[in-house]
Amino acid sequence: MSPLVELLGHPVVALLADVLVRVLRIAIFLSIGVFLANLAVSFGLVEKIAVVSQYLTGPANLPDEVGTAILTTTASPTAGYGMLADFRESGVLDDRATLVAVTINTFFGFAQHIVTFYVPILIPILGARVGVLYVTTRGLVALAITLTGIAAGALLLDSANVDRGAMAATPDGGAPADREDGDGDDEPETNLARVLEALDETREKLGEILPRLAGIYVVVALLVAYSEEIVALAGDSGQALTTAADGLTGLLGLPGAAVPVVAAFALDTTSGAVVIAPLIQNGTFTPRTAVATMLVGGIVSFAVSTFKRSIPFQYGIWGREFGSKVIAVNTGLKIGWIALALVLLLVP
Repeated sequence: MSPLVELLGHPVVALLADVLVRVLRIAIFLSIGVFLANLAVSFGLVEKIAVVSQYLTGPANLPDEVGTAILTTTASPTAGYGMLADFRESGVLDDRATLVAVTINTFFGFAQHIVTFYVPILIPILGARVGVLYVTTRGLVALAITLTGIAAGALLLDSANVDRGAMAATPDGGAPADREDGDGDDEPETNLARVLEALDETREKLGEILPRLAGIYVVVALLVAYSEEIVALAGDSGQALTTAADGLTGLLGLPGAAVPVVAAFALDTTSGAVVIAPLIQNGTFTPRTAVATMLVGGIVSFAVSTFKRSIPFQYGIWGREFGSKVIAVNTGLKIGWIALALVLLLVP
């Protein structure tokens, strides 16, 4: 076997190739989102889309244009986040307003998964009754988080958190103050010039985000791939997930069979659904206890999914400091509303 073949077959090389594919996929969606945001502002489309989204942004004291990013999340969460990052960096939103917008995003991000995962994959595995109940419960949790964001905006945001004038200073959204006196570059006058300027803004944005995103993904992927060795060096038995699942299921009075289901569900949603499906059919779980068990698996999985996906993605988009705030708010709200859903499901 040639040295090149051996090198290409090395696990680390395969791992880095997987990271490269993941980062490229995110880069594509991110570039589309940022480009469309710049293009929409340049051609005045933001104002037209904002008419639809004003029912979300108005009560939350956010500019109508921010609704464009929120609605875009339904098609692509990556693109929606990229547009919000653009609003934050251009000064339209401060950190508090951005956190409110990210929170409002939640239901629209969930809506995308209904079409791409829940309906074609999860519901057929779980069966119509349990599958629809689970998806409906998760949808209500996501909607509750979005409504929480709107309420937070109504209570916590005012003109000090939003610079509506900066909206005009975003790419081709209008003339900043220093241009009104004749300083600076003139606005693009042709459609081609607007497109080229939007492309240039997109290139600059990707140049800021992608190197950071790729570096964090490489580190996290290596840590996950060699997690067993790291745990062994730390002297841990590696039973943390099972222990956490056992404690939660016992506290909630769920069947003993819930422990392996939660552990499987925490690591992979599809695998967890496959494990619990026959236990639903044989009567071990009722629809309500099955959904409750899967929700517990979701709570336990936050530690895993945060480390594997949220940290690389959010840090790549926002940077470490603000990315940590986004993760904390998202995780706290999800756990809080899922906990309330569990109470409602398990109350006799």
